[in-house]
Amino acid sequence: MRRTTRYPVSGANSLWHVYKTVPFWKVVRNFIVIQLARYTPFLSVKNSLYRTFLKVKVGKHASFALMVMLDVMFPEKISVGRNSVIGYNTTILAHEYLINEYRLGDVKIGNEVLIGANSTILPGVIIGDGAIVSAGTLVHKDVPAGAFVGGNPMQIIYTKEELAKRDLEAASKN
Repeated sequence: MRRTTRYPVSGANSLWHVYKTVPFWKVVRNFIVIQLARYTPFLSVKNSLYRTFLKVKVGKHASFALMVMLDVMFPEKISVGRNSVIGYNTTILAHEYLINEYRLGDVKIGNEVLIGANSTILPGVIIGDGAIVSAGTLVHKDVPAGAFVGGNPMQIIYTKEELAKRDLEAASKN
């Protein structure tokens, strides 16, 4: 299960309460920084923007492809490990605004993780070191280290051990 903290609201749905949960000017600043970073072709500049202005924990040599969309309200709840790749147009969320509540949760992406293009990562998940997330995946639960996952909803396609066995068999055929 995802690790989120739930905050109940009454009356209108939780999105109507948004500026009671996060300051308006923080959202404006974050939006501007994220939009600049989405189009910036220079990885070091992009990482610097995320670290400096959004307080995202970004590991050495982490790469955010063009059009990656970080959580605009709570980007400080996102961490990406060293040498990981976040694919084109991926969305990483640390919040969910629902009808009767909103939820917040940290997103932890390990070292040497590959996230395929157009994936969505929901709040409160941990993606283990060396995991591979195929393109277009909805990551709604934790991904074990070294696993290959994909789909909507996400499913484990290969565990770390199955991938190692598969690689060994392929190497023995060559």
